[in-house]
Amino acid sequence: MDCVFCKIVNGELSSNKVYEDDKYLAFENINPEAKTHYLIIPKKHLESFHLLDDIEDLELVKGCYDIAYKLIKQNNMKGANLLINSGKEHGQEVFHIHLHLMSNL
Repeated sequence: MDCVFCKIVNGELSSNKVYEDDKYLAFENINPEAKTHYLIIPKKHLESFHLLDDIEDLELVKGCYDIAYKLIKQNNMKGANLLINSGKEHGQEVFHIHLHLMSNL
C-alpha cells in the first residue's frame, strides 16, 4: 500500500509519536498549522469518513476523539480545534482518516 500513514504505522517512515496503543497512533504534524498540531489515526487503513460503510469502522473513528481528549488533558491544553477533512474536494490530502488536534494554548 502506498499510504504515508500506513507506512508510519508499519515503521517504514518515522514520526514524532505522542501516543500509541494497539488501535491508534498520534504524532506531530510535519507541517503544523498551530503551536501544537497532532494527527490522530486509527492504525487500520480507512480512506475517508464519508466512505465508511461499517459501524465498527465508525466506532474506530469515534475513538480518535477519545485519544484527542487524553492528549488535551495530558498537555493541559485550555482548548483545541478538532477537524477531520473528508474527500479531496474538502481538503483531505492524505487518504487515511485522520483527526487534526490543533491548539495554541
